[in-house]
Amino acid sequence: MILSSASIFIRLSENEIGPFATIFNRLWIAIVTLVAWKAFTKTRSKIIEDASIQAEIYTKKDIALSVIFGLITLPSLLLWAWSLTATSVTNSNLLHNTTPFFVVLIGWLFFAKKIDSYFLIGLVLGLGGTISISIEDFQISPGNLRGDIAALLSALSYAGSYIVLEKLREKFSTTTVLLWLCSIELLVVLPLTLLTENQLFPFSLNGWLVAIALGVLCQVIGQGIMAYSLKQFSSGFVSLFLLLEPIFTSFLAWIIFAEKLTIMNGVAFFVVLTGIYLAQLSQSVNKQISSQPEIS
Repeated sequence: MILSSASIFIRLSENEIGPFATIFNRLWIAIVTLVAWKAFTKTRSKIIEDASIQAEIYTKKDIALSVIFGLITLPSLLLWAWSLTATSVTNSNLLHNTTPFFVVLIGWLFFAKKIDSYFLIGLVLGLGGTISISIEDFQISPGNLRGDIAALLSALSYAGSYIVLEKLREKFSTTTVLLWLCSIELLVVLPLTLLTENQLFPFSLNGWLVAIALGVLCQVIGQGIMAYSLKQFSSGFVSLFLLLEPIFTSFLAWIIFAEKLTIMNGVAFFVVLTGIYLAQLSQSVNKQISSQPEIS
């Protein structure tokens, strides 16, 4: 539900600043929030003398994987933000939300992950439900082609990041992984922003509220919940919930912009939920839950 608001916030932000500046503000605000939270949990653990909070040890492989994670995820954010300026919101959301298909495909091709009939049927139903809600407004035109390709590539990049994130979550906490991610992305996106954007920061109160919402709600809380769930569930299953984004976006657009809801919205919501229910029956969904507590 939180992540579904990202496209609306991005579009609102781009009324004042460009796509690169939008991502730049989203990242640095997220970093400040994550550092504050990490400092809070560390101080709290000292006060209550919580022995379960353990120091995280980094190997060269961990550092390399974290860098790869950031470099894979960044194109997804940039391509998606740019696609919203080059094609319709419907086209961008529909193509960007093919991520679960790529997650499953990459896992099957390169990591020998098993796909049983329950999961496959659930994936097909989920994708079908998501497509049905946007297909009427999907526009095929040469003018949208570059934006459409960018949105599709953002889905592929996002899928790769979920595979890497799943590996990182086997060892590191949600906060640590997100902090690495945002820091690496910021190092790359800052020079791009300075080179391509005339306006770096929002110039109105509403613009700053949107930037804070993107950084705190979407990047920290939304992405954090998804990353947290990867400790228990497979990346393919977790990514299926992304198919609910365009449906929730439709409900938000109905509330905020008074856009019309149709019966198809309700049908699509039911179909996607049915797909997720069938997918969770798959034996490949659940992981063995570690008895070790989550490290903040």
